Parts: sequence; C-alpha cells; structure tokens
Amino acid sequence: MKFLPLFLLLTVAGSAQQKKLYNLVVGTYTNSGKSEGIYVYQFDPKDGSAVLKNKATGITNPSFLTISPGGRFVYSTNEASGVKGAVTAFAFDGTTGALSQLNAQQTGGDGPCHISVTSDNTLAFAANYGGGSLSAVRINKNGALDSNVQVIQNSGSSVNRSRQDKPHVHAAVLSPDEKYLLSPDLGTDRINVYNVNRQTGKDILTPAPTPFVAIKGGSGPRHLAYHPNGKFLYLVQEMDGAVSFYAYANGKLNLKQYISLVAKGDTGRIGAADIHVSPDGQFLYASNRGDANKIAIFKLDKSGNMKLVGHQSTLGNTPRNFAIDPTGKFLLVGNQGSDNIVVFARNKKTGLLTPTGLKIEVGSPSCLKFVAVP
Repeated sequence: MKFLPLFLLLTVAGSAQQKKLYNLVVGTYTNSGKSEGIYVYQFDPKDGSAVLKNKATGITNPSFLTISPGGRFVYSTNEASGVKGAVTAFAFDGTTGALSQLNAQQTGGDGPCHISVTSDNTLAFAANYGGGSLSAVRINKNGALDSNVQVIQNSGSSVNRSRQDKPHVHAAVLSPDEKYLLSPDLGTDRINVYNVNRQTGKDILTPAPTPFVAIKGGSGPRHLAYHPNGKFLYLVQEMDGAVSFYAYANGKLNLKQYISLVAKGDTGRIGAADIHVSPDGQFLYASNRGDANKIAIFKLDKSGNMKLVGHQSTLGNTPRNFAIDPTGKFLLVGNQGSDNIVVFARNKKTGLLTPTGLKIEVGSPSCLKFVAVP
C-alpha cells in the first residue's frame, strides 16, 4: 500500500474543504407576481457568492420549507388565505437542484405557514396560521405525505382584539430529542406543548403533562430557536418585539429573561419575525420586519442569558426570514418587501454583521434553507 506524503494529504484535505458547497433553497410568496415558486442556488461559503441552479414552478405560495436530514426530500407549505391550505412533498436532487413533486396533502386548516419533519423523516408537522390549528401527518418511505392527517384545532383569544380575536398557530418545532413538539400561538399568547408518538394507529400528537406555557398578553409568540446544547430555548414575539429566554428540559419551560430587540430611537411599527442561534452557540439573532428593518444581535453567556450588542440594517424591506450558513461565516436575509436576499459577513468573535455587497434578486423571499451539495 502506498501512502501520500503529509503535505499532499494536507493539500488534498484543504482543497476538499475549500470546495465544500451548499444548496440554498428559497421559499417565496408567488401571489406577489414576482416569484414563480421555489428557487435553488449554489452557495459558496468561501466568498458568499450564489448562483441559480434550478427552480420549481407552479406552486402556490411555498412560503416555508423544511429539508429532510440527508437532503433527499423538501417539504413546502402552500400558504393561502381563505382556503384550505396544503403542504407539498418533493424529491430533491442535491447535485442538480431539481425538485420533483411527489404529492400534495391538505392540512385541514387555512394558511399553513411553517413545517417541520423528524430526523428519520417519518413525521411532518404544519402550523396553520389562518385556521388556528396544528396538523400532523406520517411520511411514507418514498418521501410522500400520507393522506391521514391529524388536526388539532386551538381555541381562545388574547388582549389585542384586532389581531388576537382567535388562534393563529405560527410554528411547529420539535424538541432536540423529538419527544415533544412546541407550537407558538400568536392569537392566544401561548406556547402549546405536545407529546410525539411514533407508533402507527395512534394519534401522533397528544397534550404534554404541562400542555402550554402562557406568554405575556399582547406579545404574539411567533418562532422558536433552540441553543445547540438543547437546554436553552429562545422565543421571538412578533407584536411587542421582545425575545424570551427559557431553560428547557423534558417539555417544560422556565422563563429566565425577557428583553426587547428594538433599537433605541426606533419608534415605528414593530413586526418581529425570525430568530436563530449561531452554530457555535455564542450569538442570537432576531429580525424586526416593522419600520426598522433590522437584525438585532445578542451575545449569549454560558448560562444562556442575552446581552444586546448591536443592530444591523437589512438593507431592504420586510426581513421575514434569514439564515446563517453552516460554516457560520455568513448571514443571509430574505427581504420579502424588496425582493432580494442580502448577504452579510458574520464576525465570529463579535457577532456583528458587515454587508458584503452581494445580493440575490428573487421575488418575495420568505424562507432560506441550507443543505450540503453531495
């Protein structure tokens, strides 16, 4: 057996690392008239550049996406107001970026806006914002969605009668061990908590022993982000522009901190939207798609507590969604209102963001997901 010299091994390893590429899969709102569906770009973490690879057209409002572990399948919501919503399953070719539709399944509720799947790709969960319900469905071995859907209809309201006169389920997020599903309801100011059952023939979701956590009235819980250690949970609240930090264990949440993401001097309309923790667990980012159009940047200490360290303009309007690339070098913001994705360099030591000058022009971007190119 022949062995390569050490310097050649290092050269080969370094070259392979430099050539690591990712697919950036982008969900959009097609009702704007500027988007055709789901777009797939090849993203290079070496310099933050992106090139269009493929797209899937003829899909109504694929506003939120999730990608199965391993990258073989993509699942999309079909968000529409006043009609029964649906989710669509696609086979995904990571090399070409091609999406091949497998099937579509009605969720039993209006306006599905969020979808997640288990790590073994056997269960999918959809949050129906307009209908105020949560849907659970089994996934077949070929990646298609089963026709039998469990629908849990929420009830109730909260203090803001113009926006919280009924339930508005905004997300369906699995716990790190996937034994629980947490679901923020903007309309009732609650995070509902469910047991996840994988056995066939039984309900997939049942109320957890502590079935919900009440949030400050009028705050509008929207999205959740777990810390990489699985013990810290962060909630962004759309209506009051705050972030809540919880200690998490076995389906139970213990509030530790509550802090505004709004910059001093910003007195306009608040519309907090997305939230993510950096891959190294050192920083937390949250977007305000109100009049400010900014990303708030928080430093996290060892106990999970947040300290606001800065804000960055998204250089566009309505930052509905953003994503940190898997290397942690870049943060990409989907500015739905200005039809572009703006690429920022991320300082791993300070957490601060710097515009790279790179933009992706795409109509009404609303969800950004990364997956490695095979």
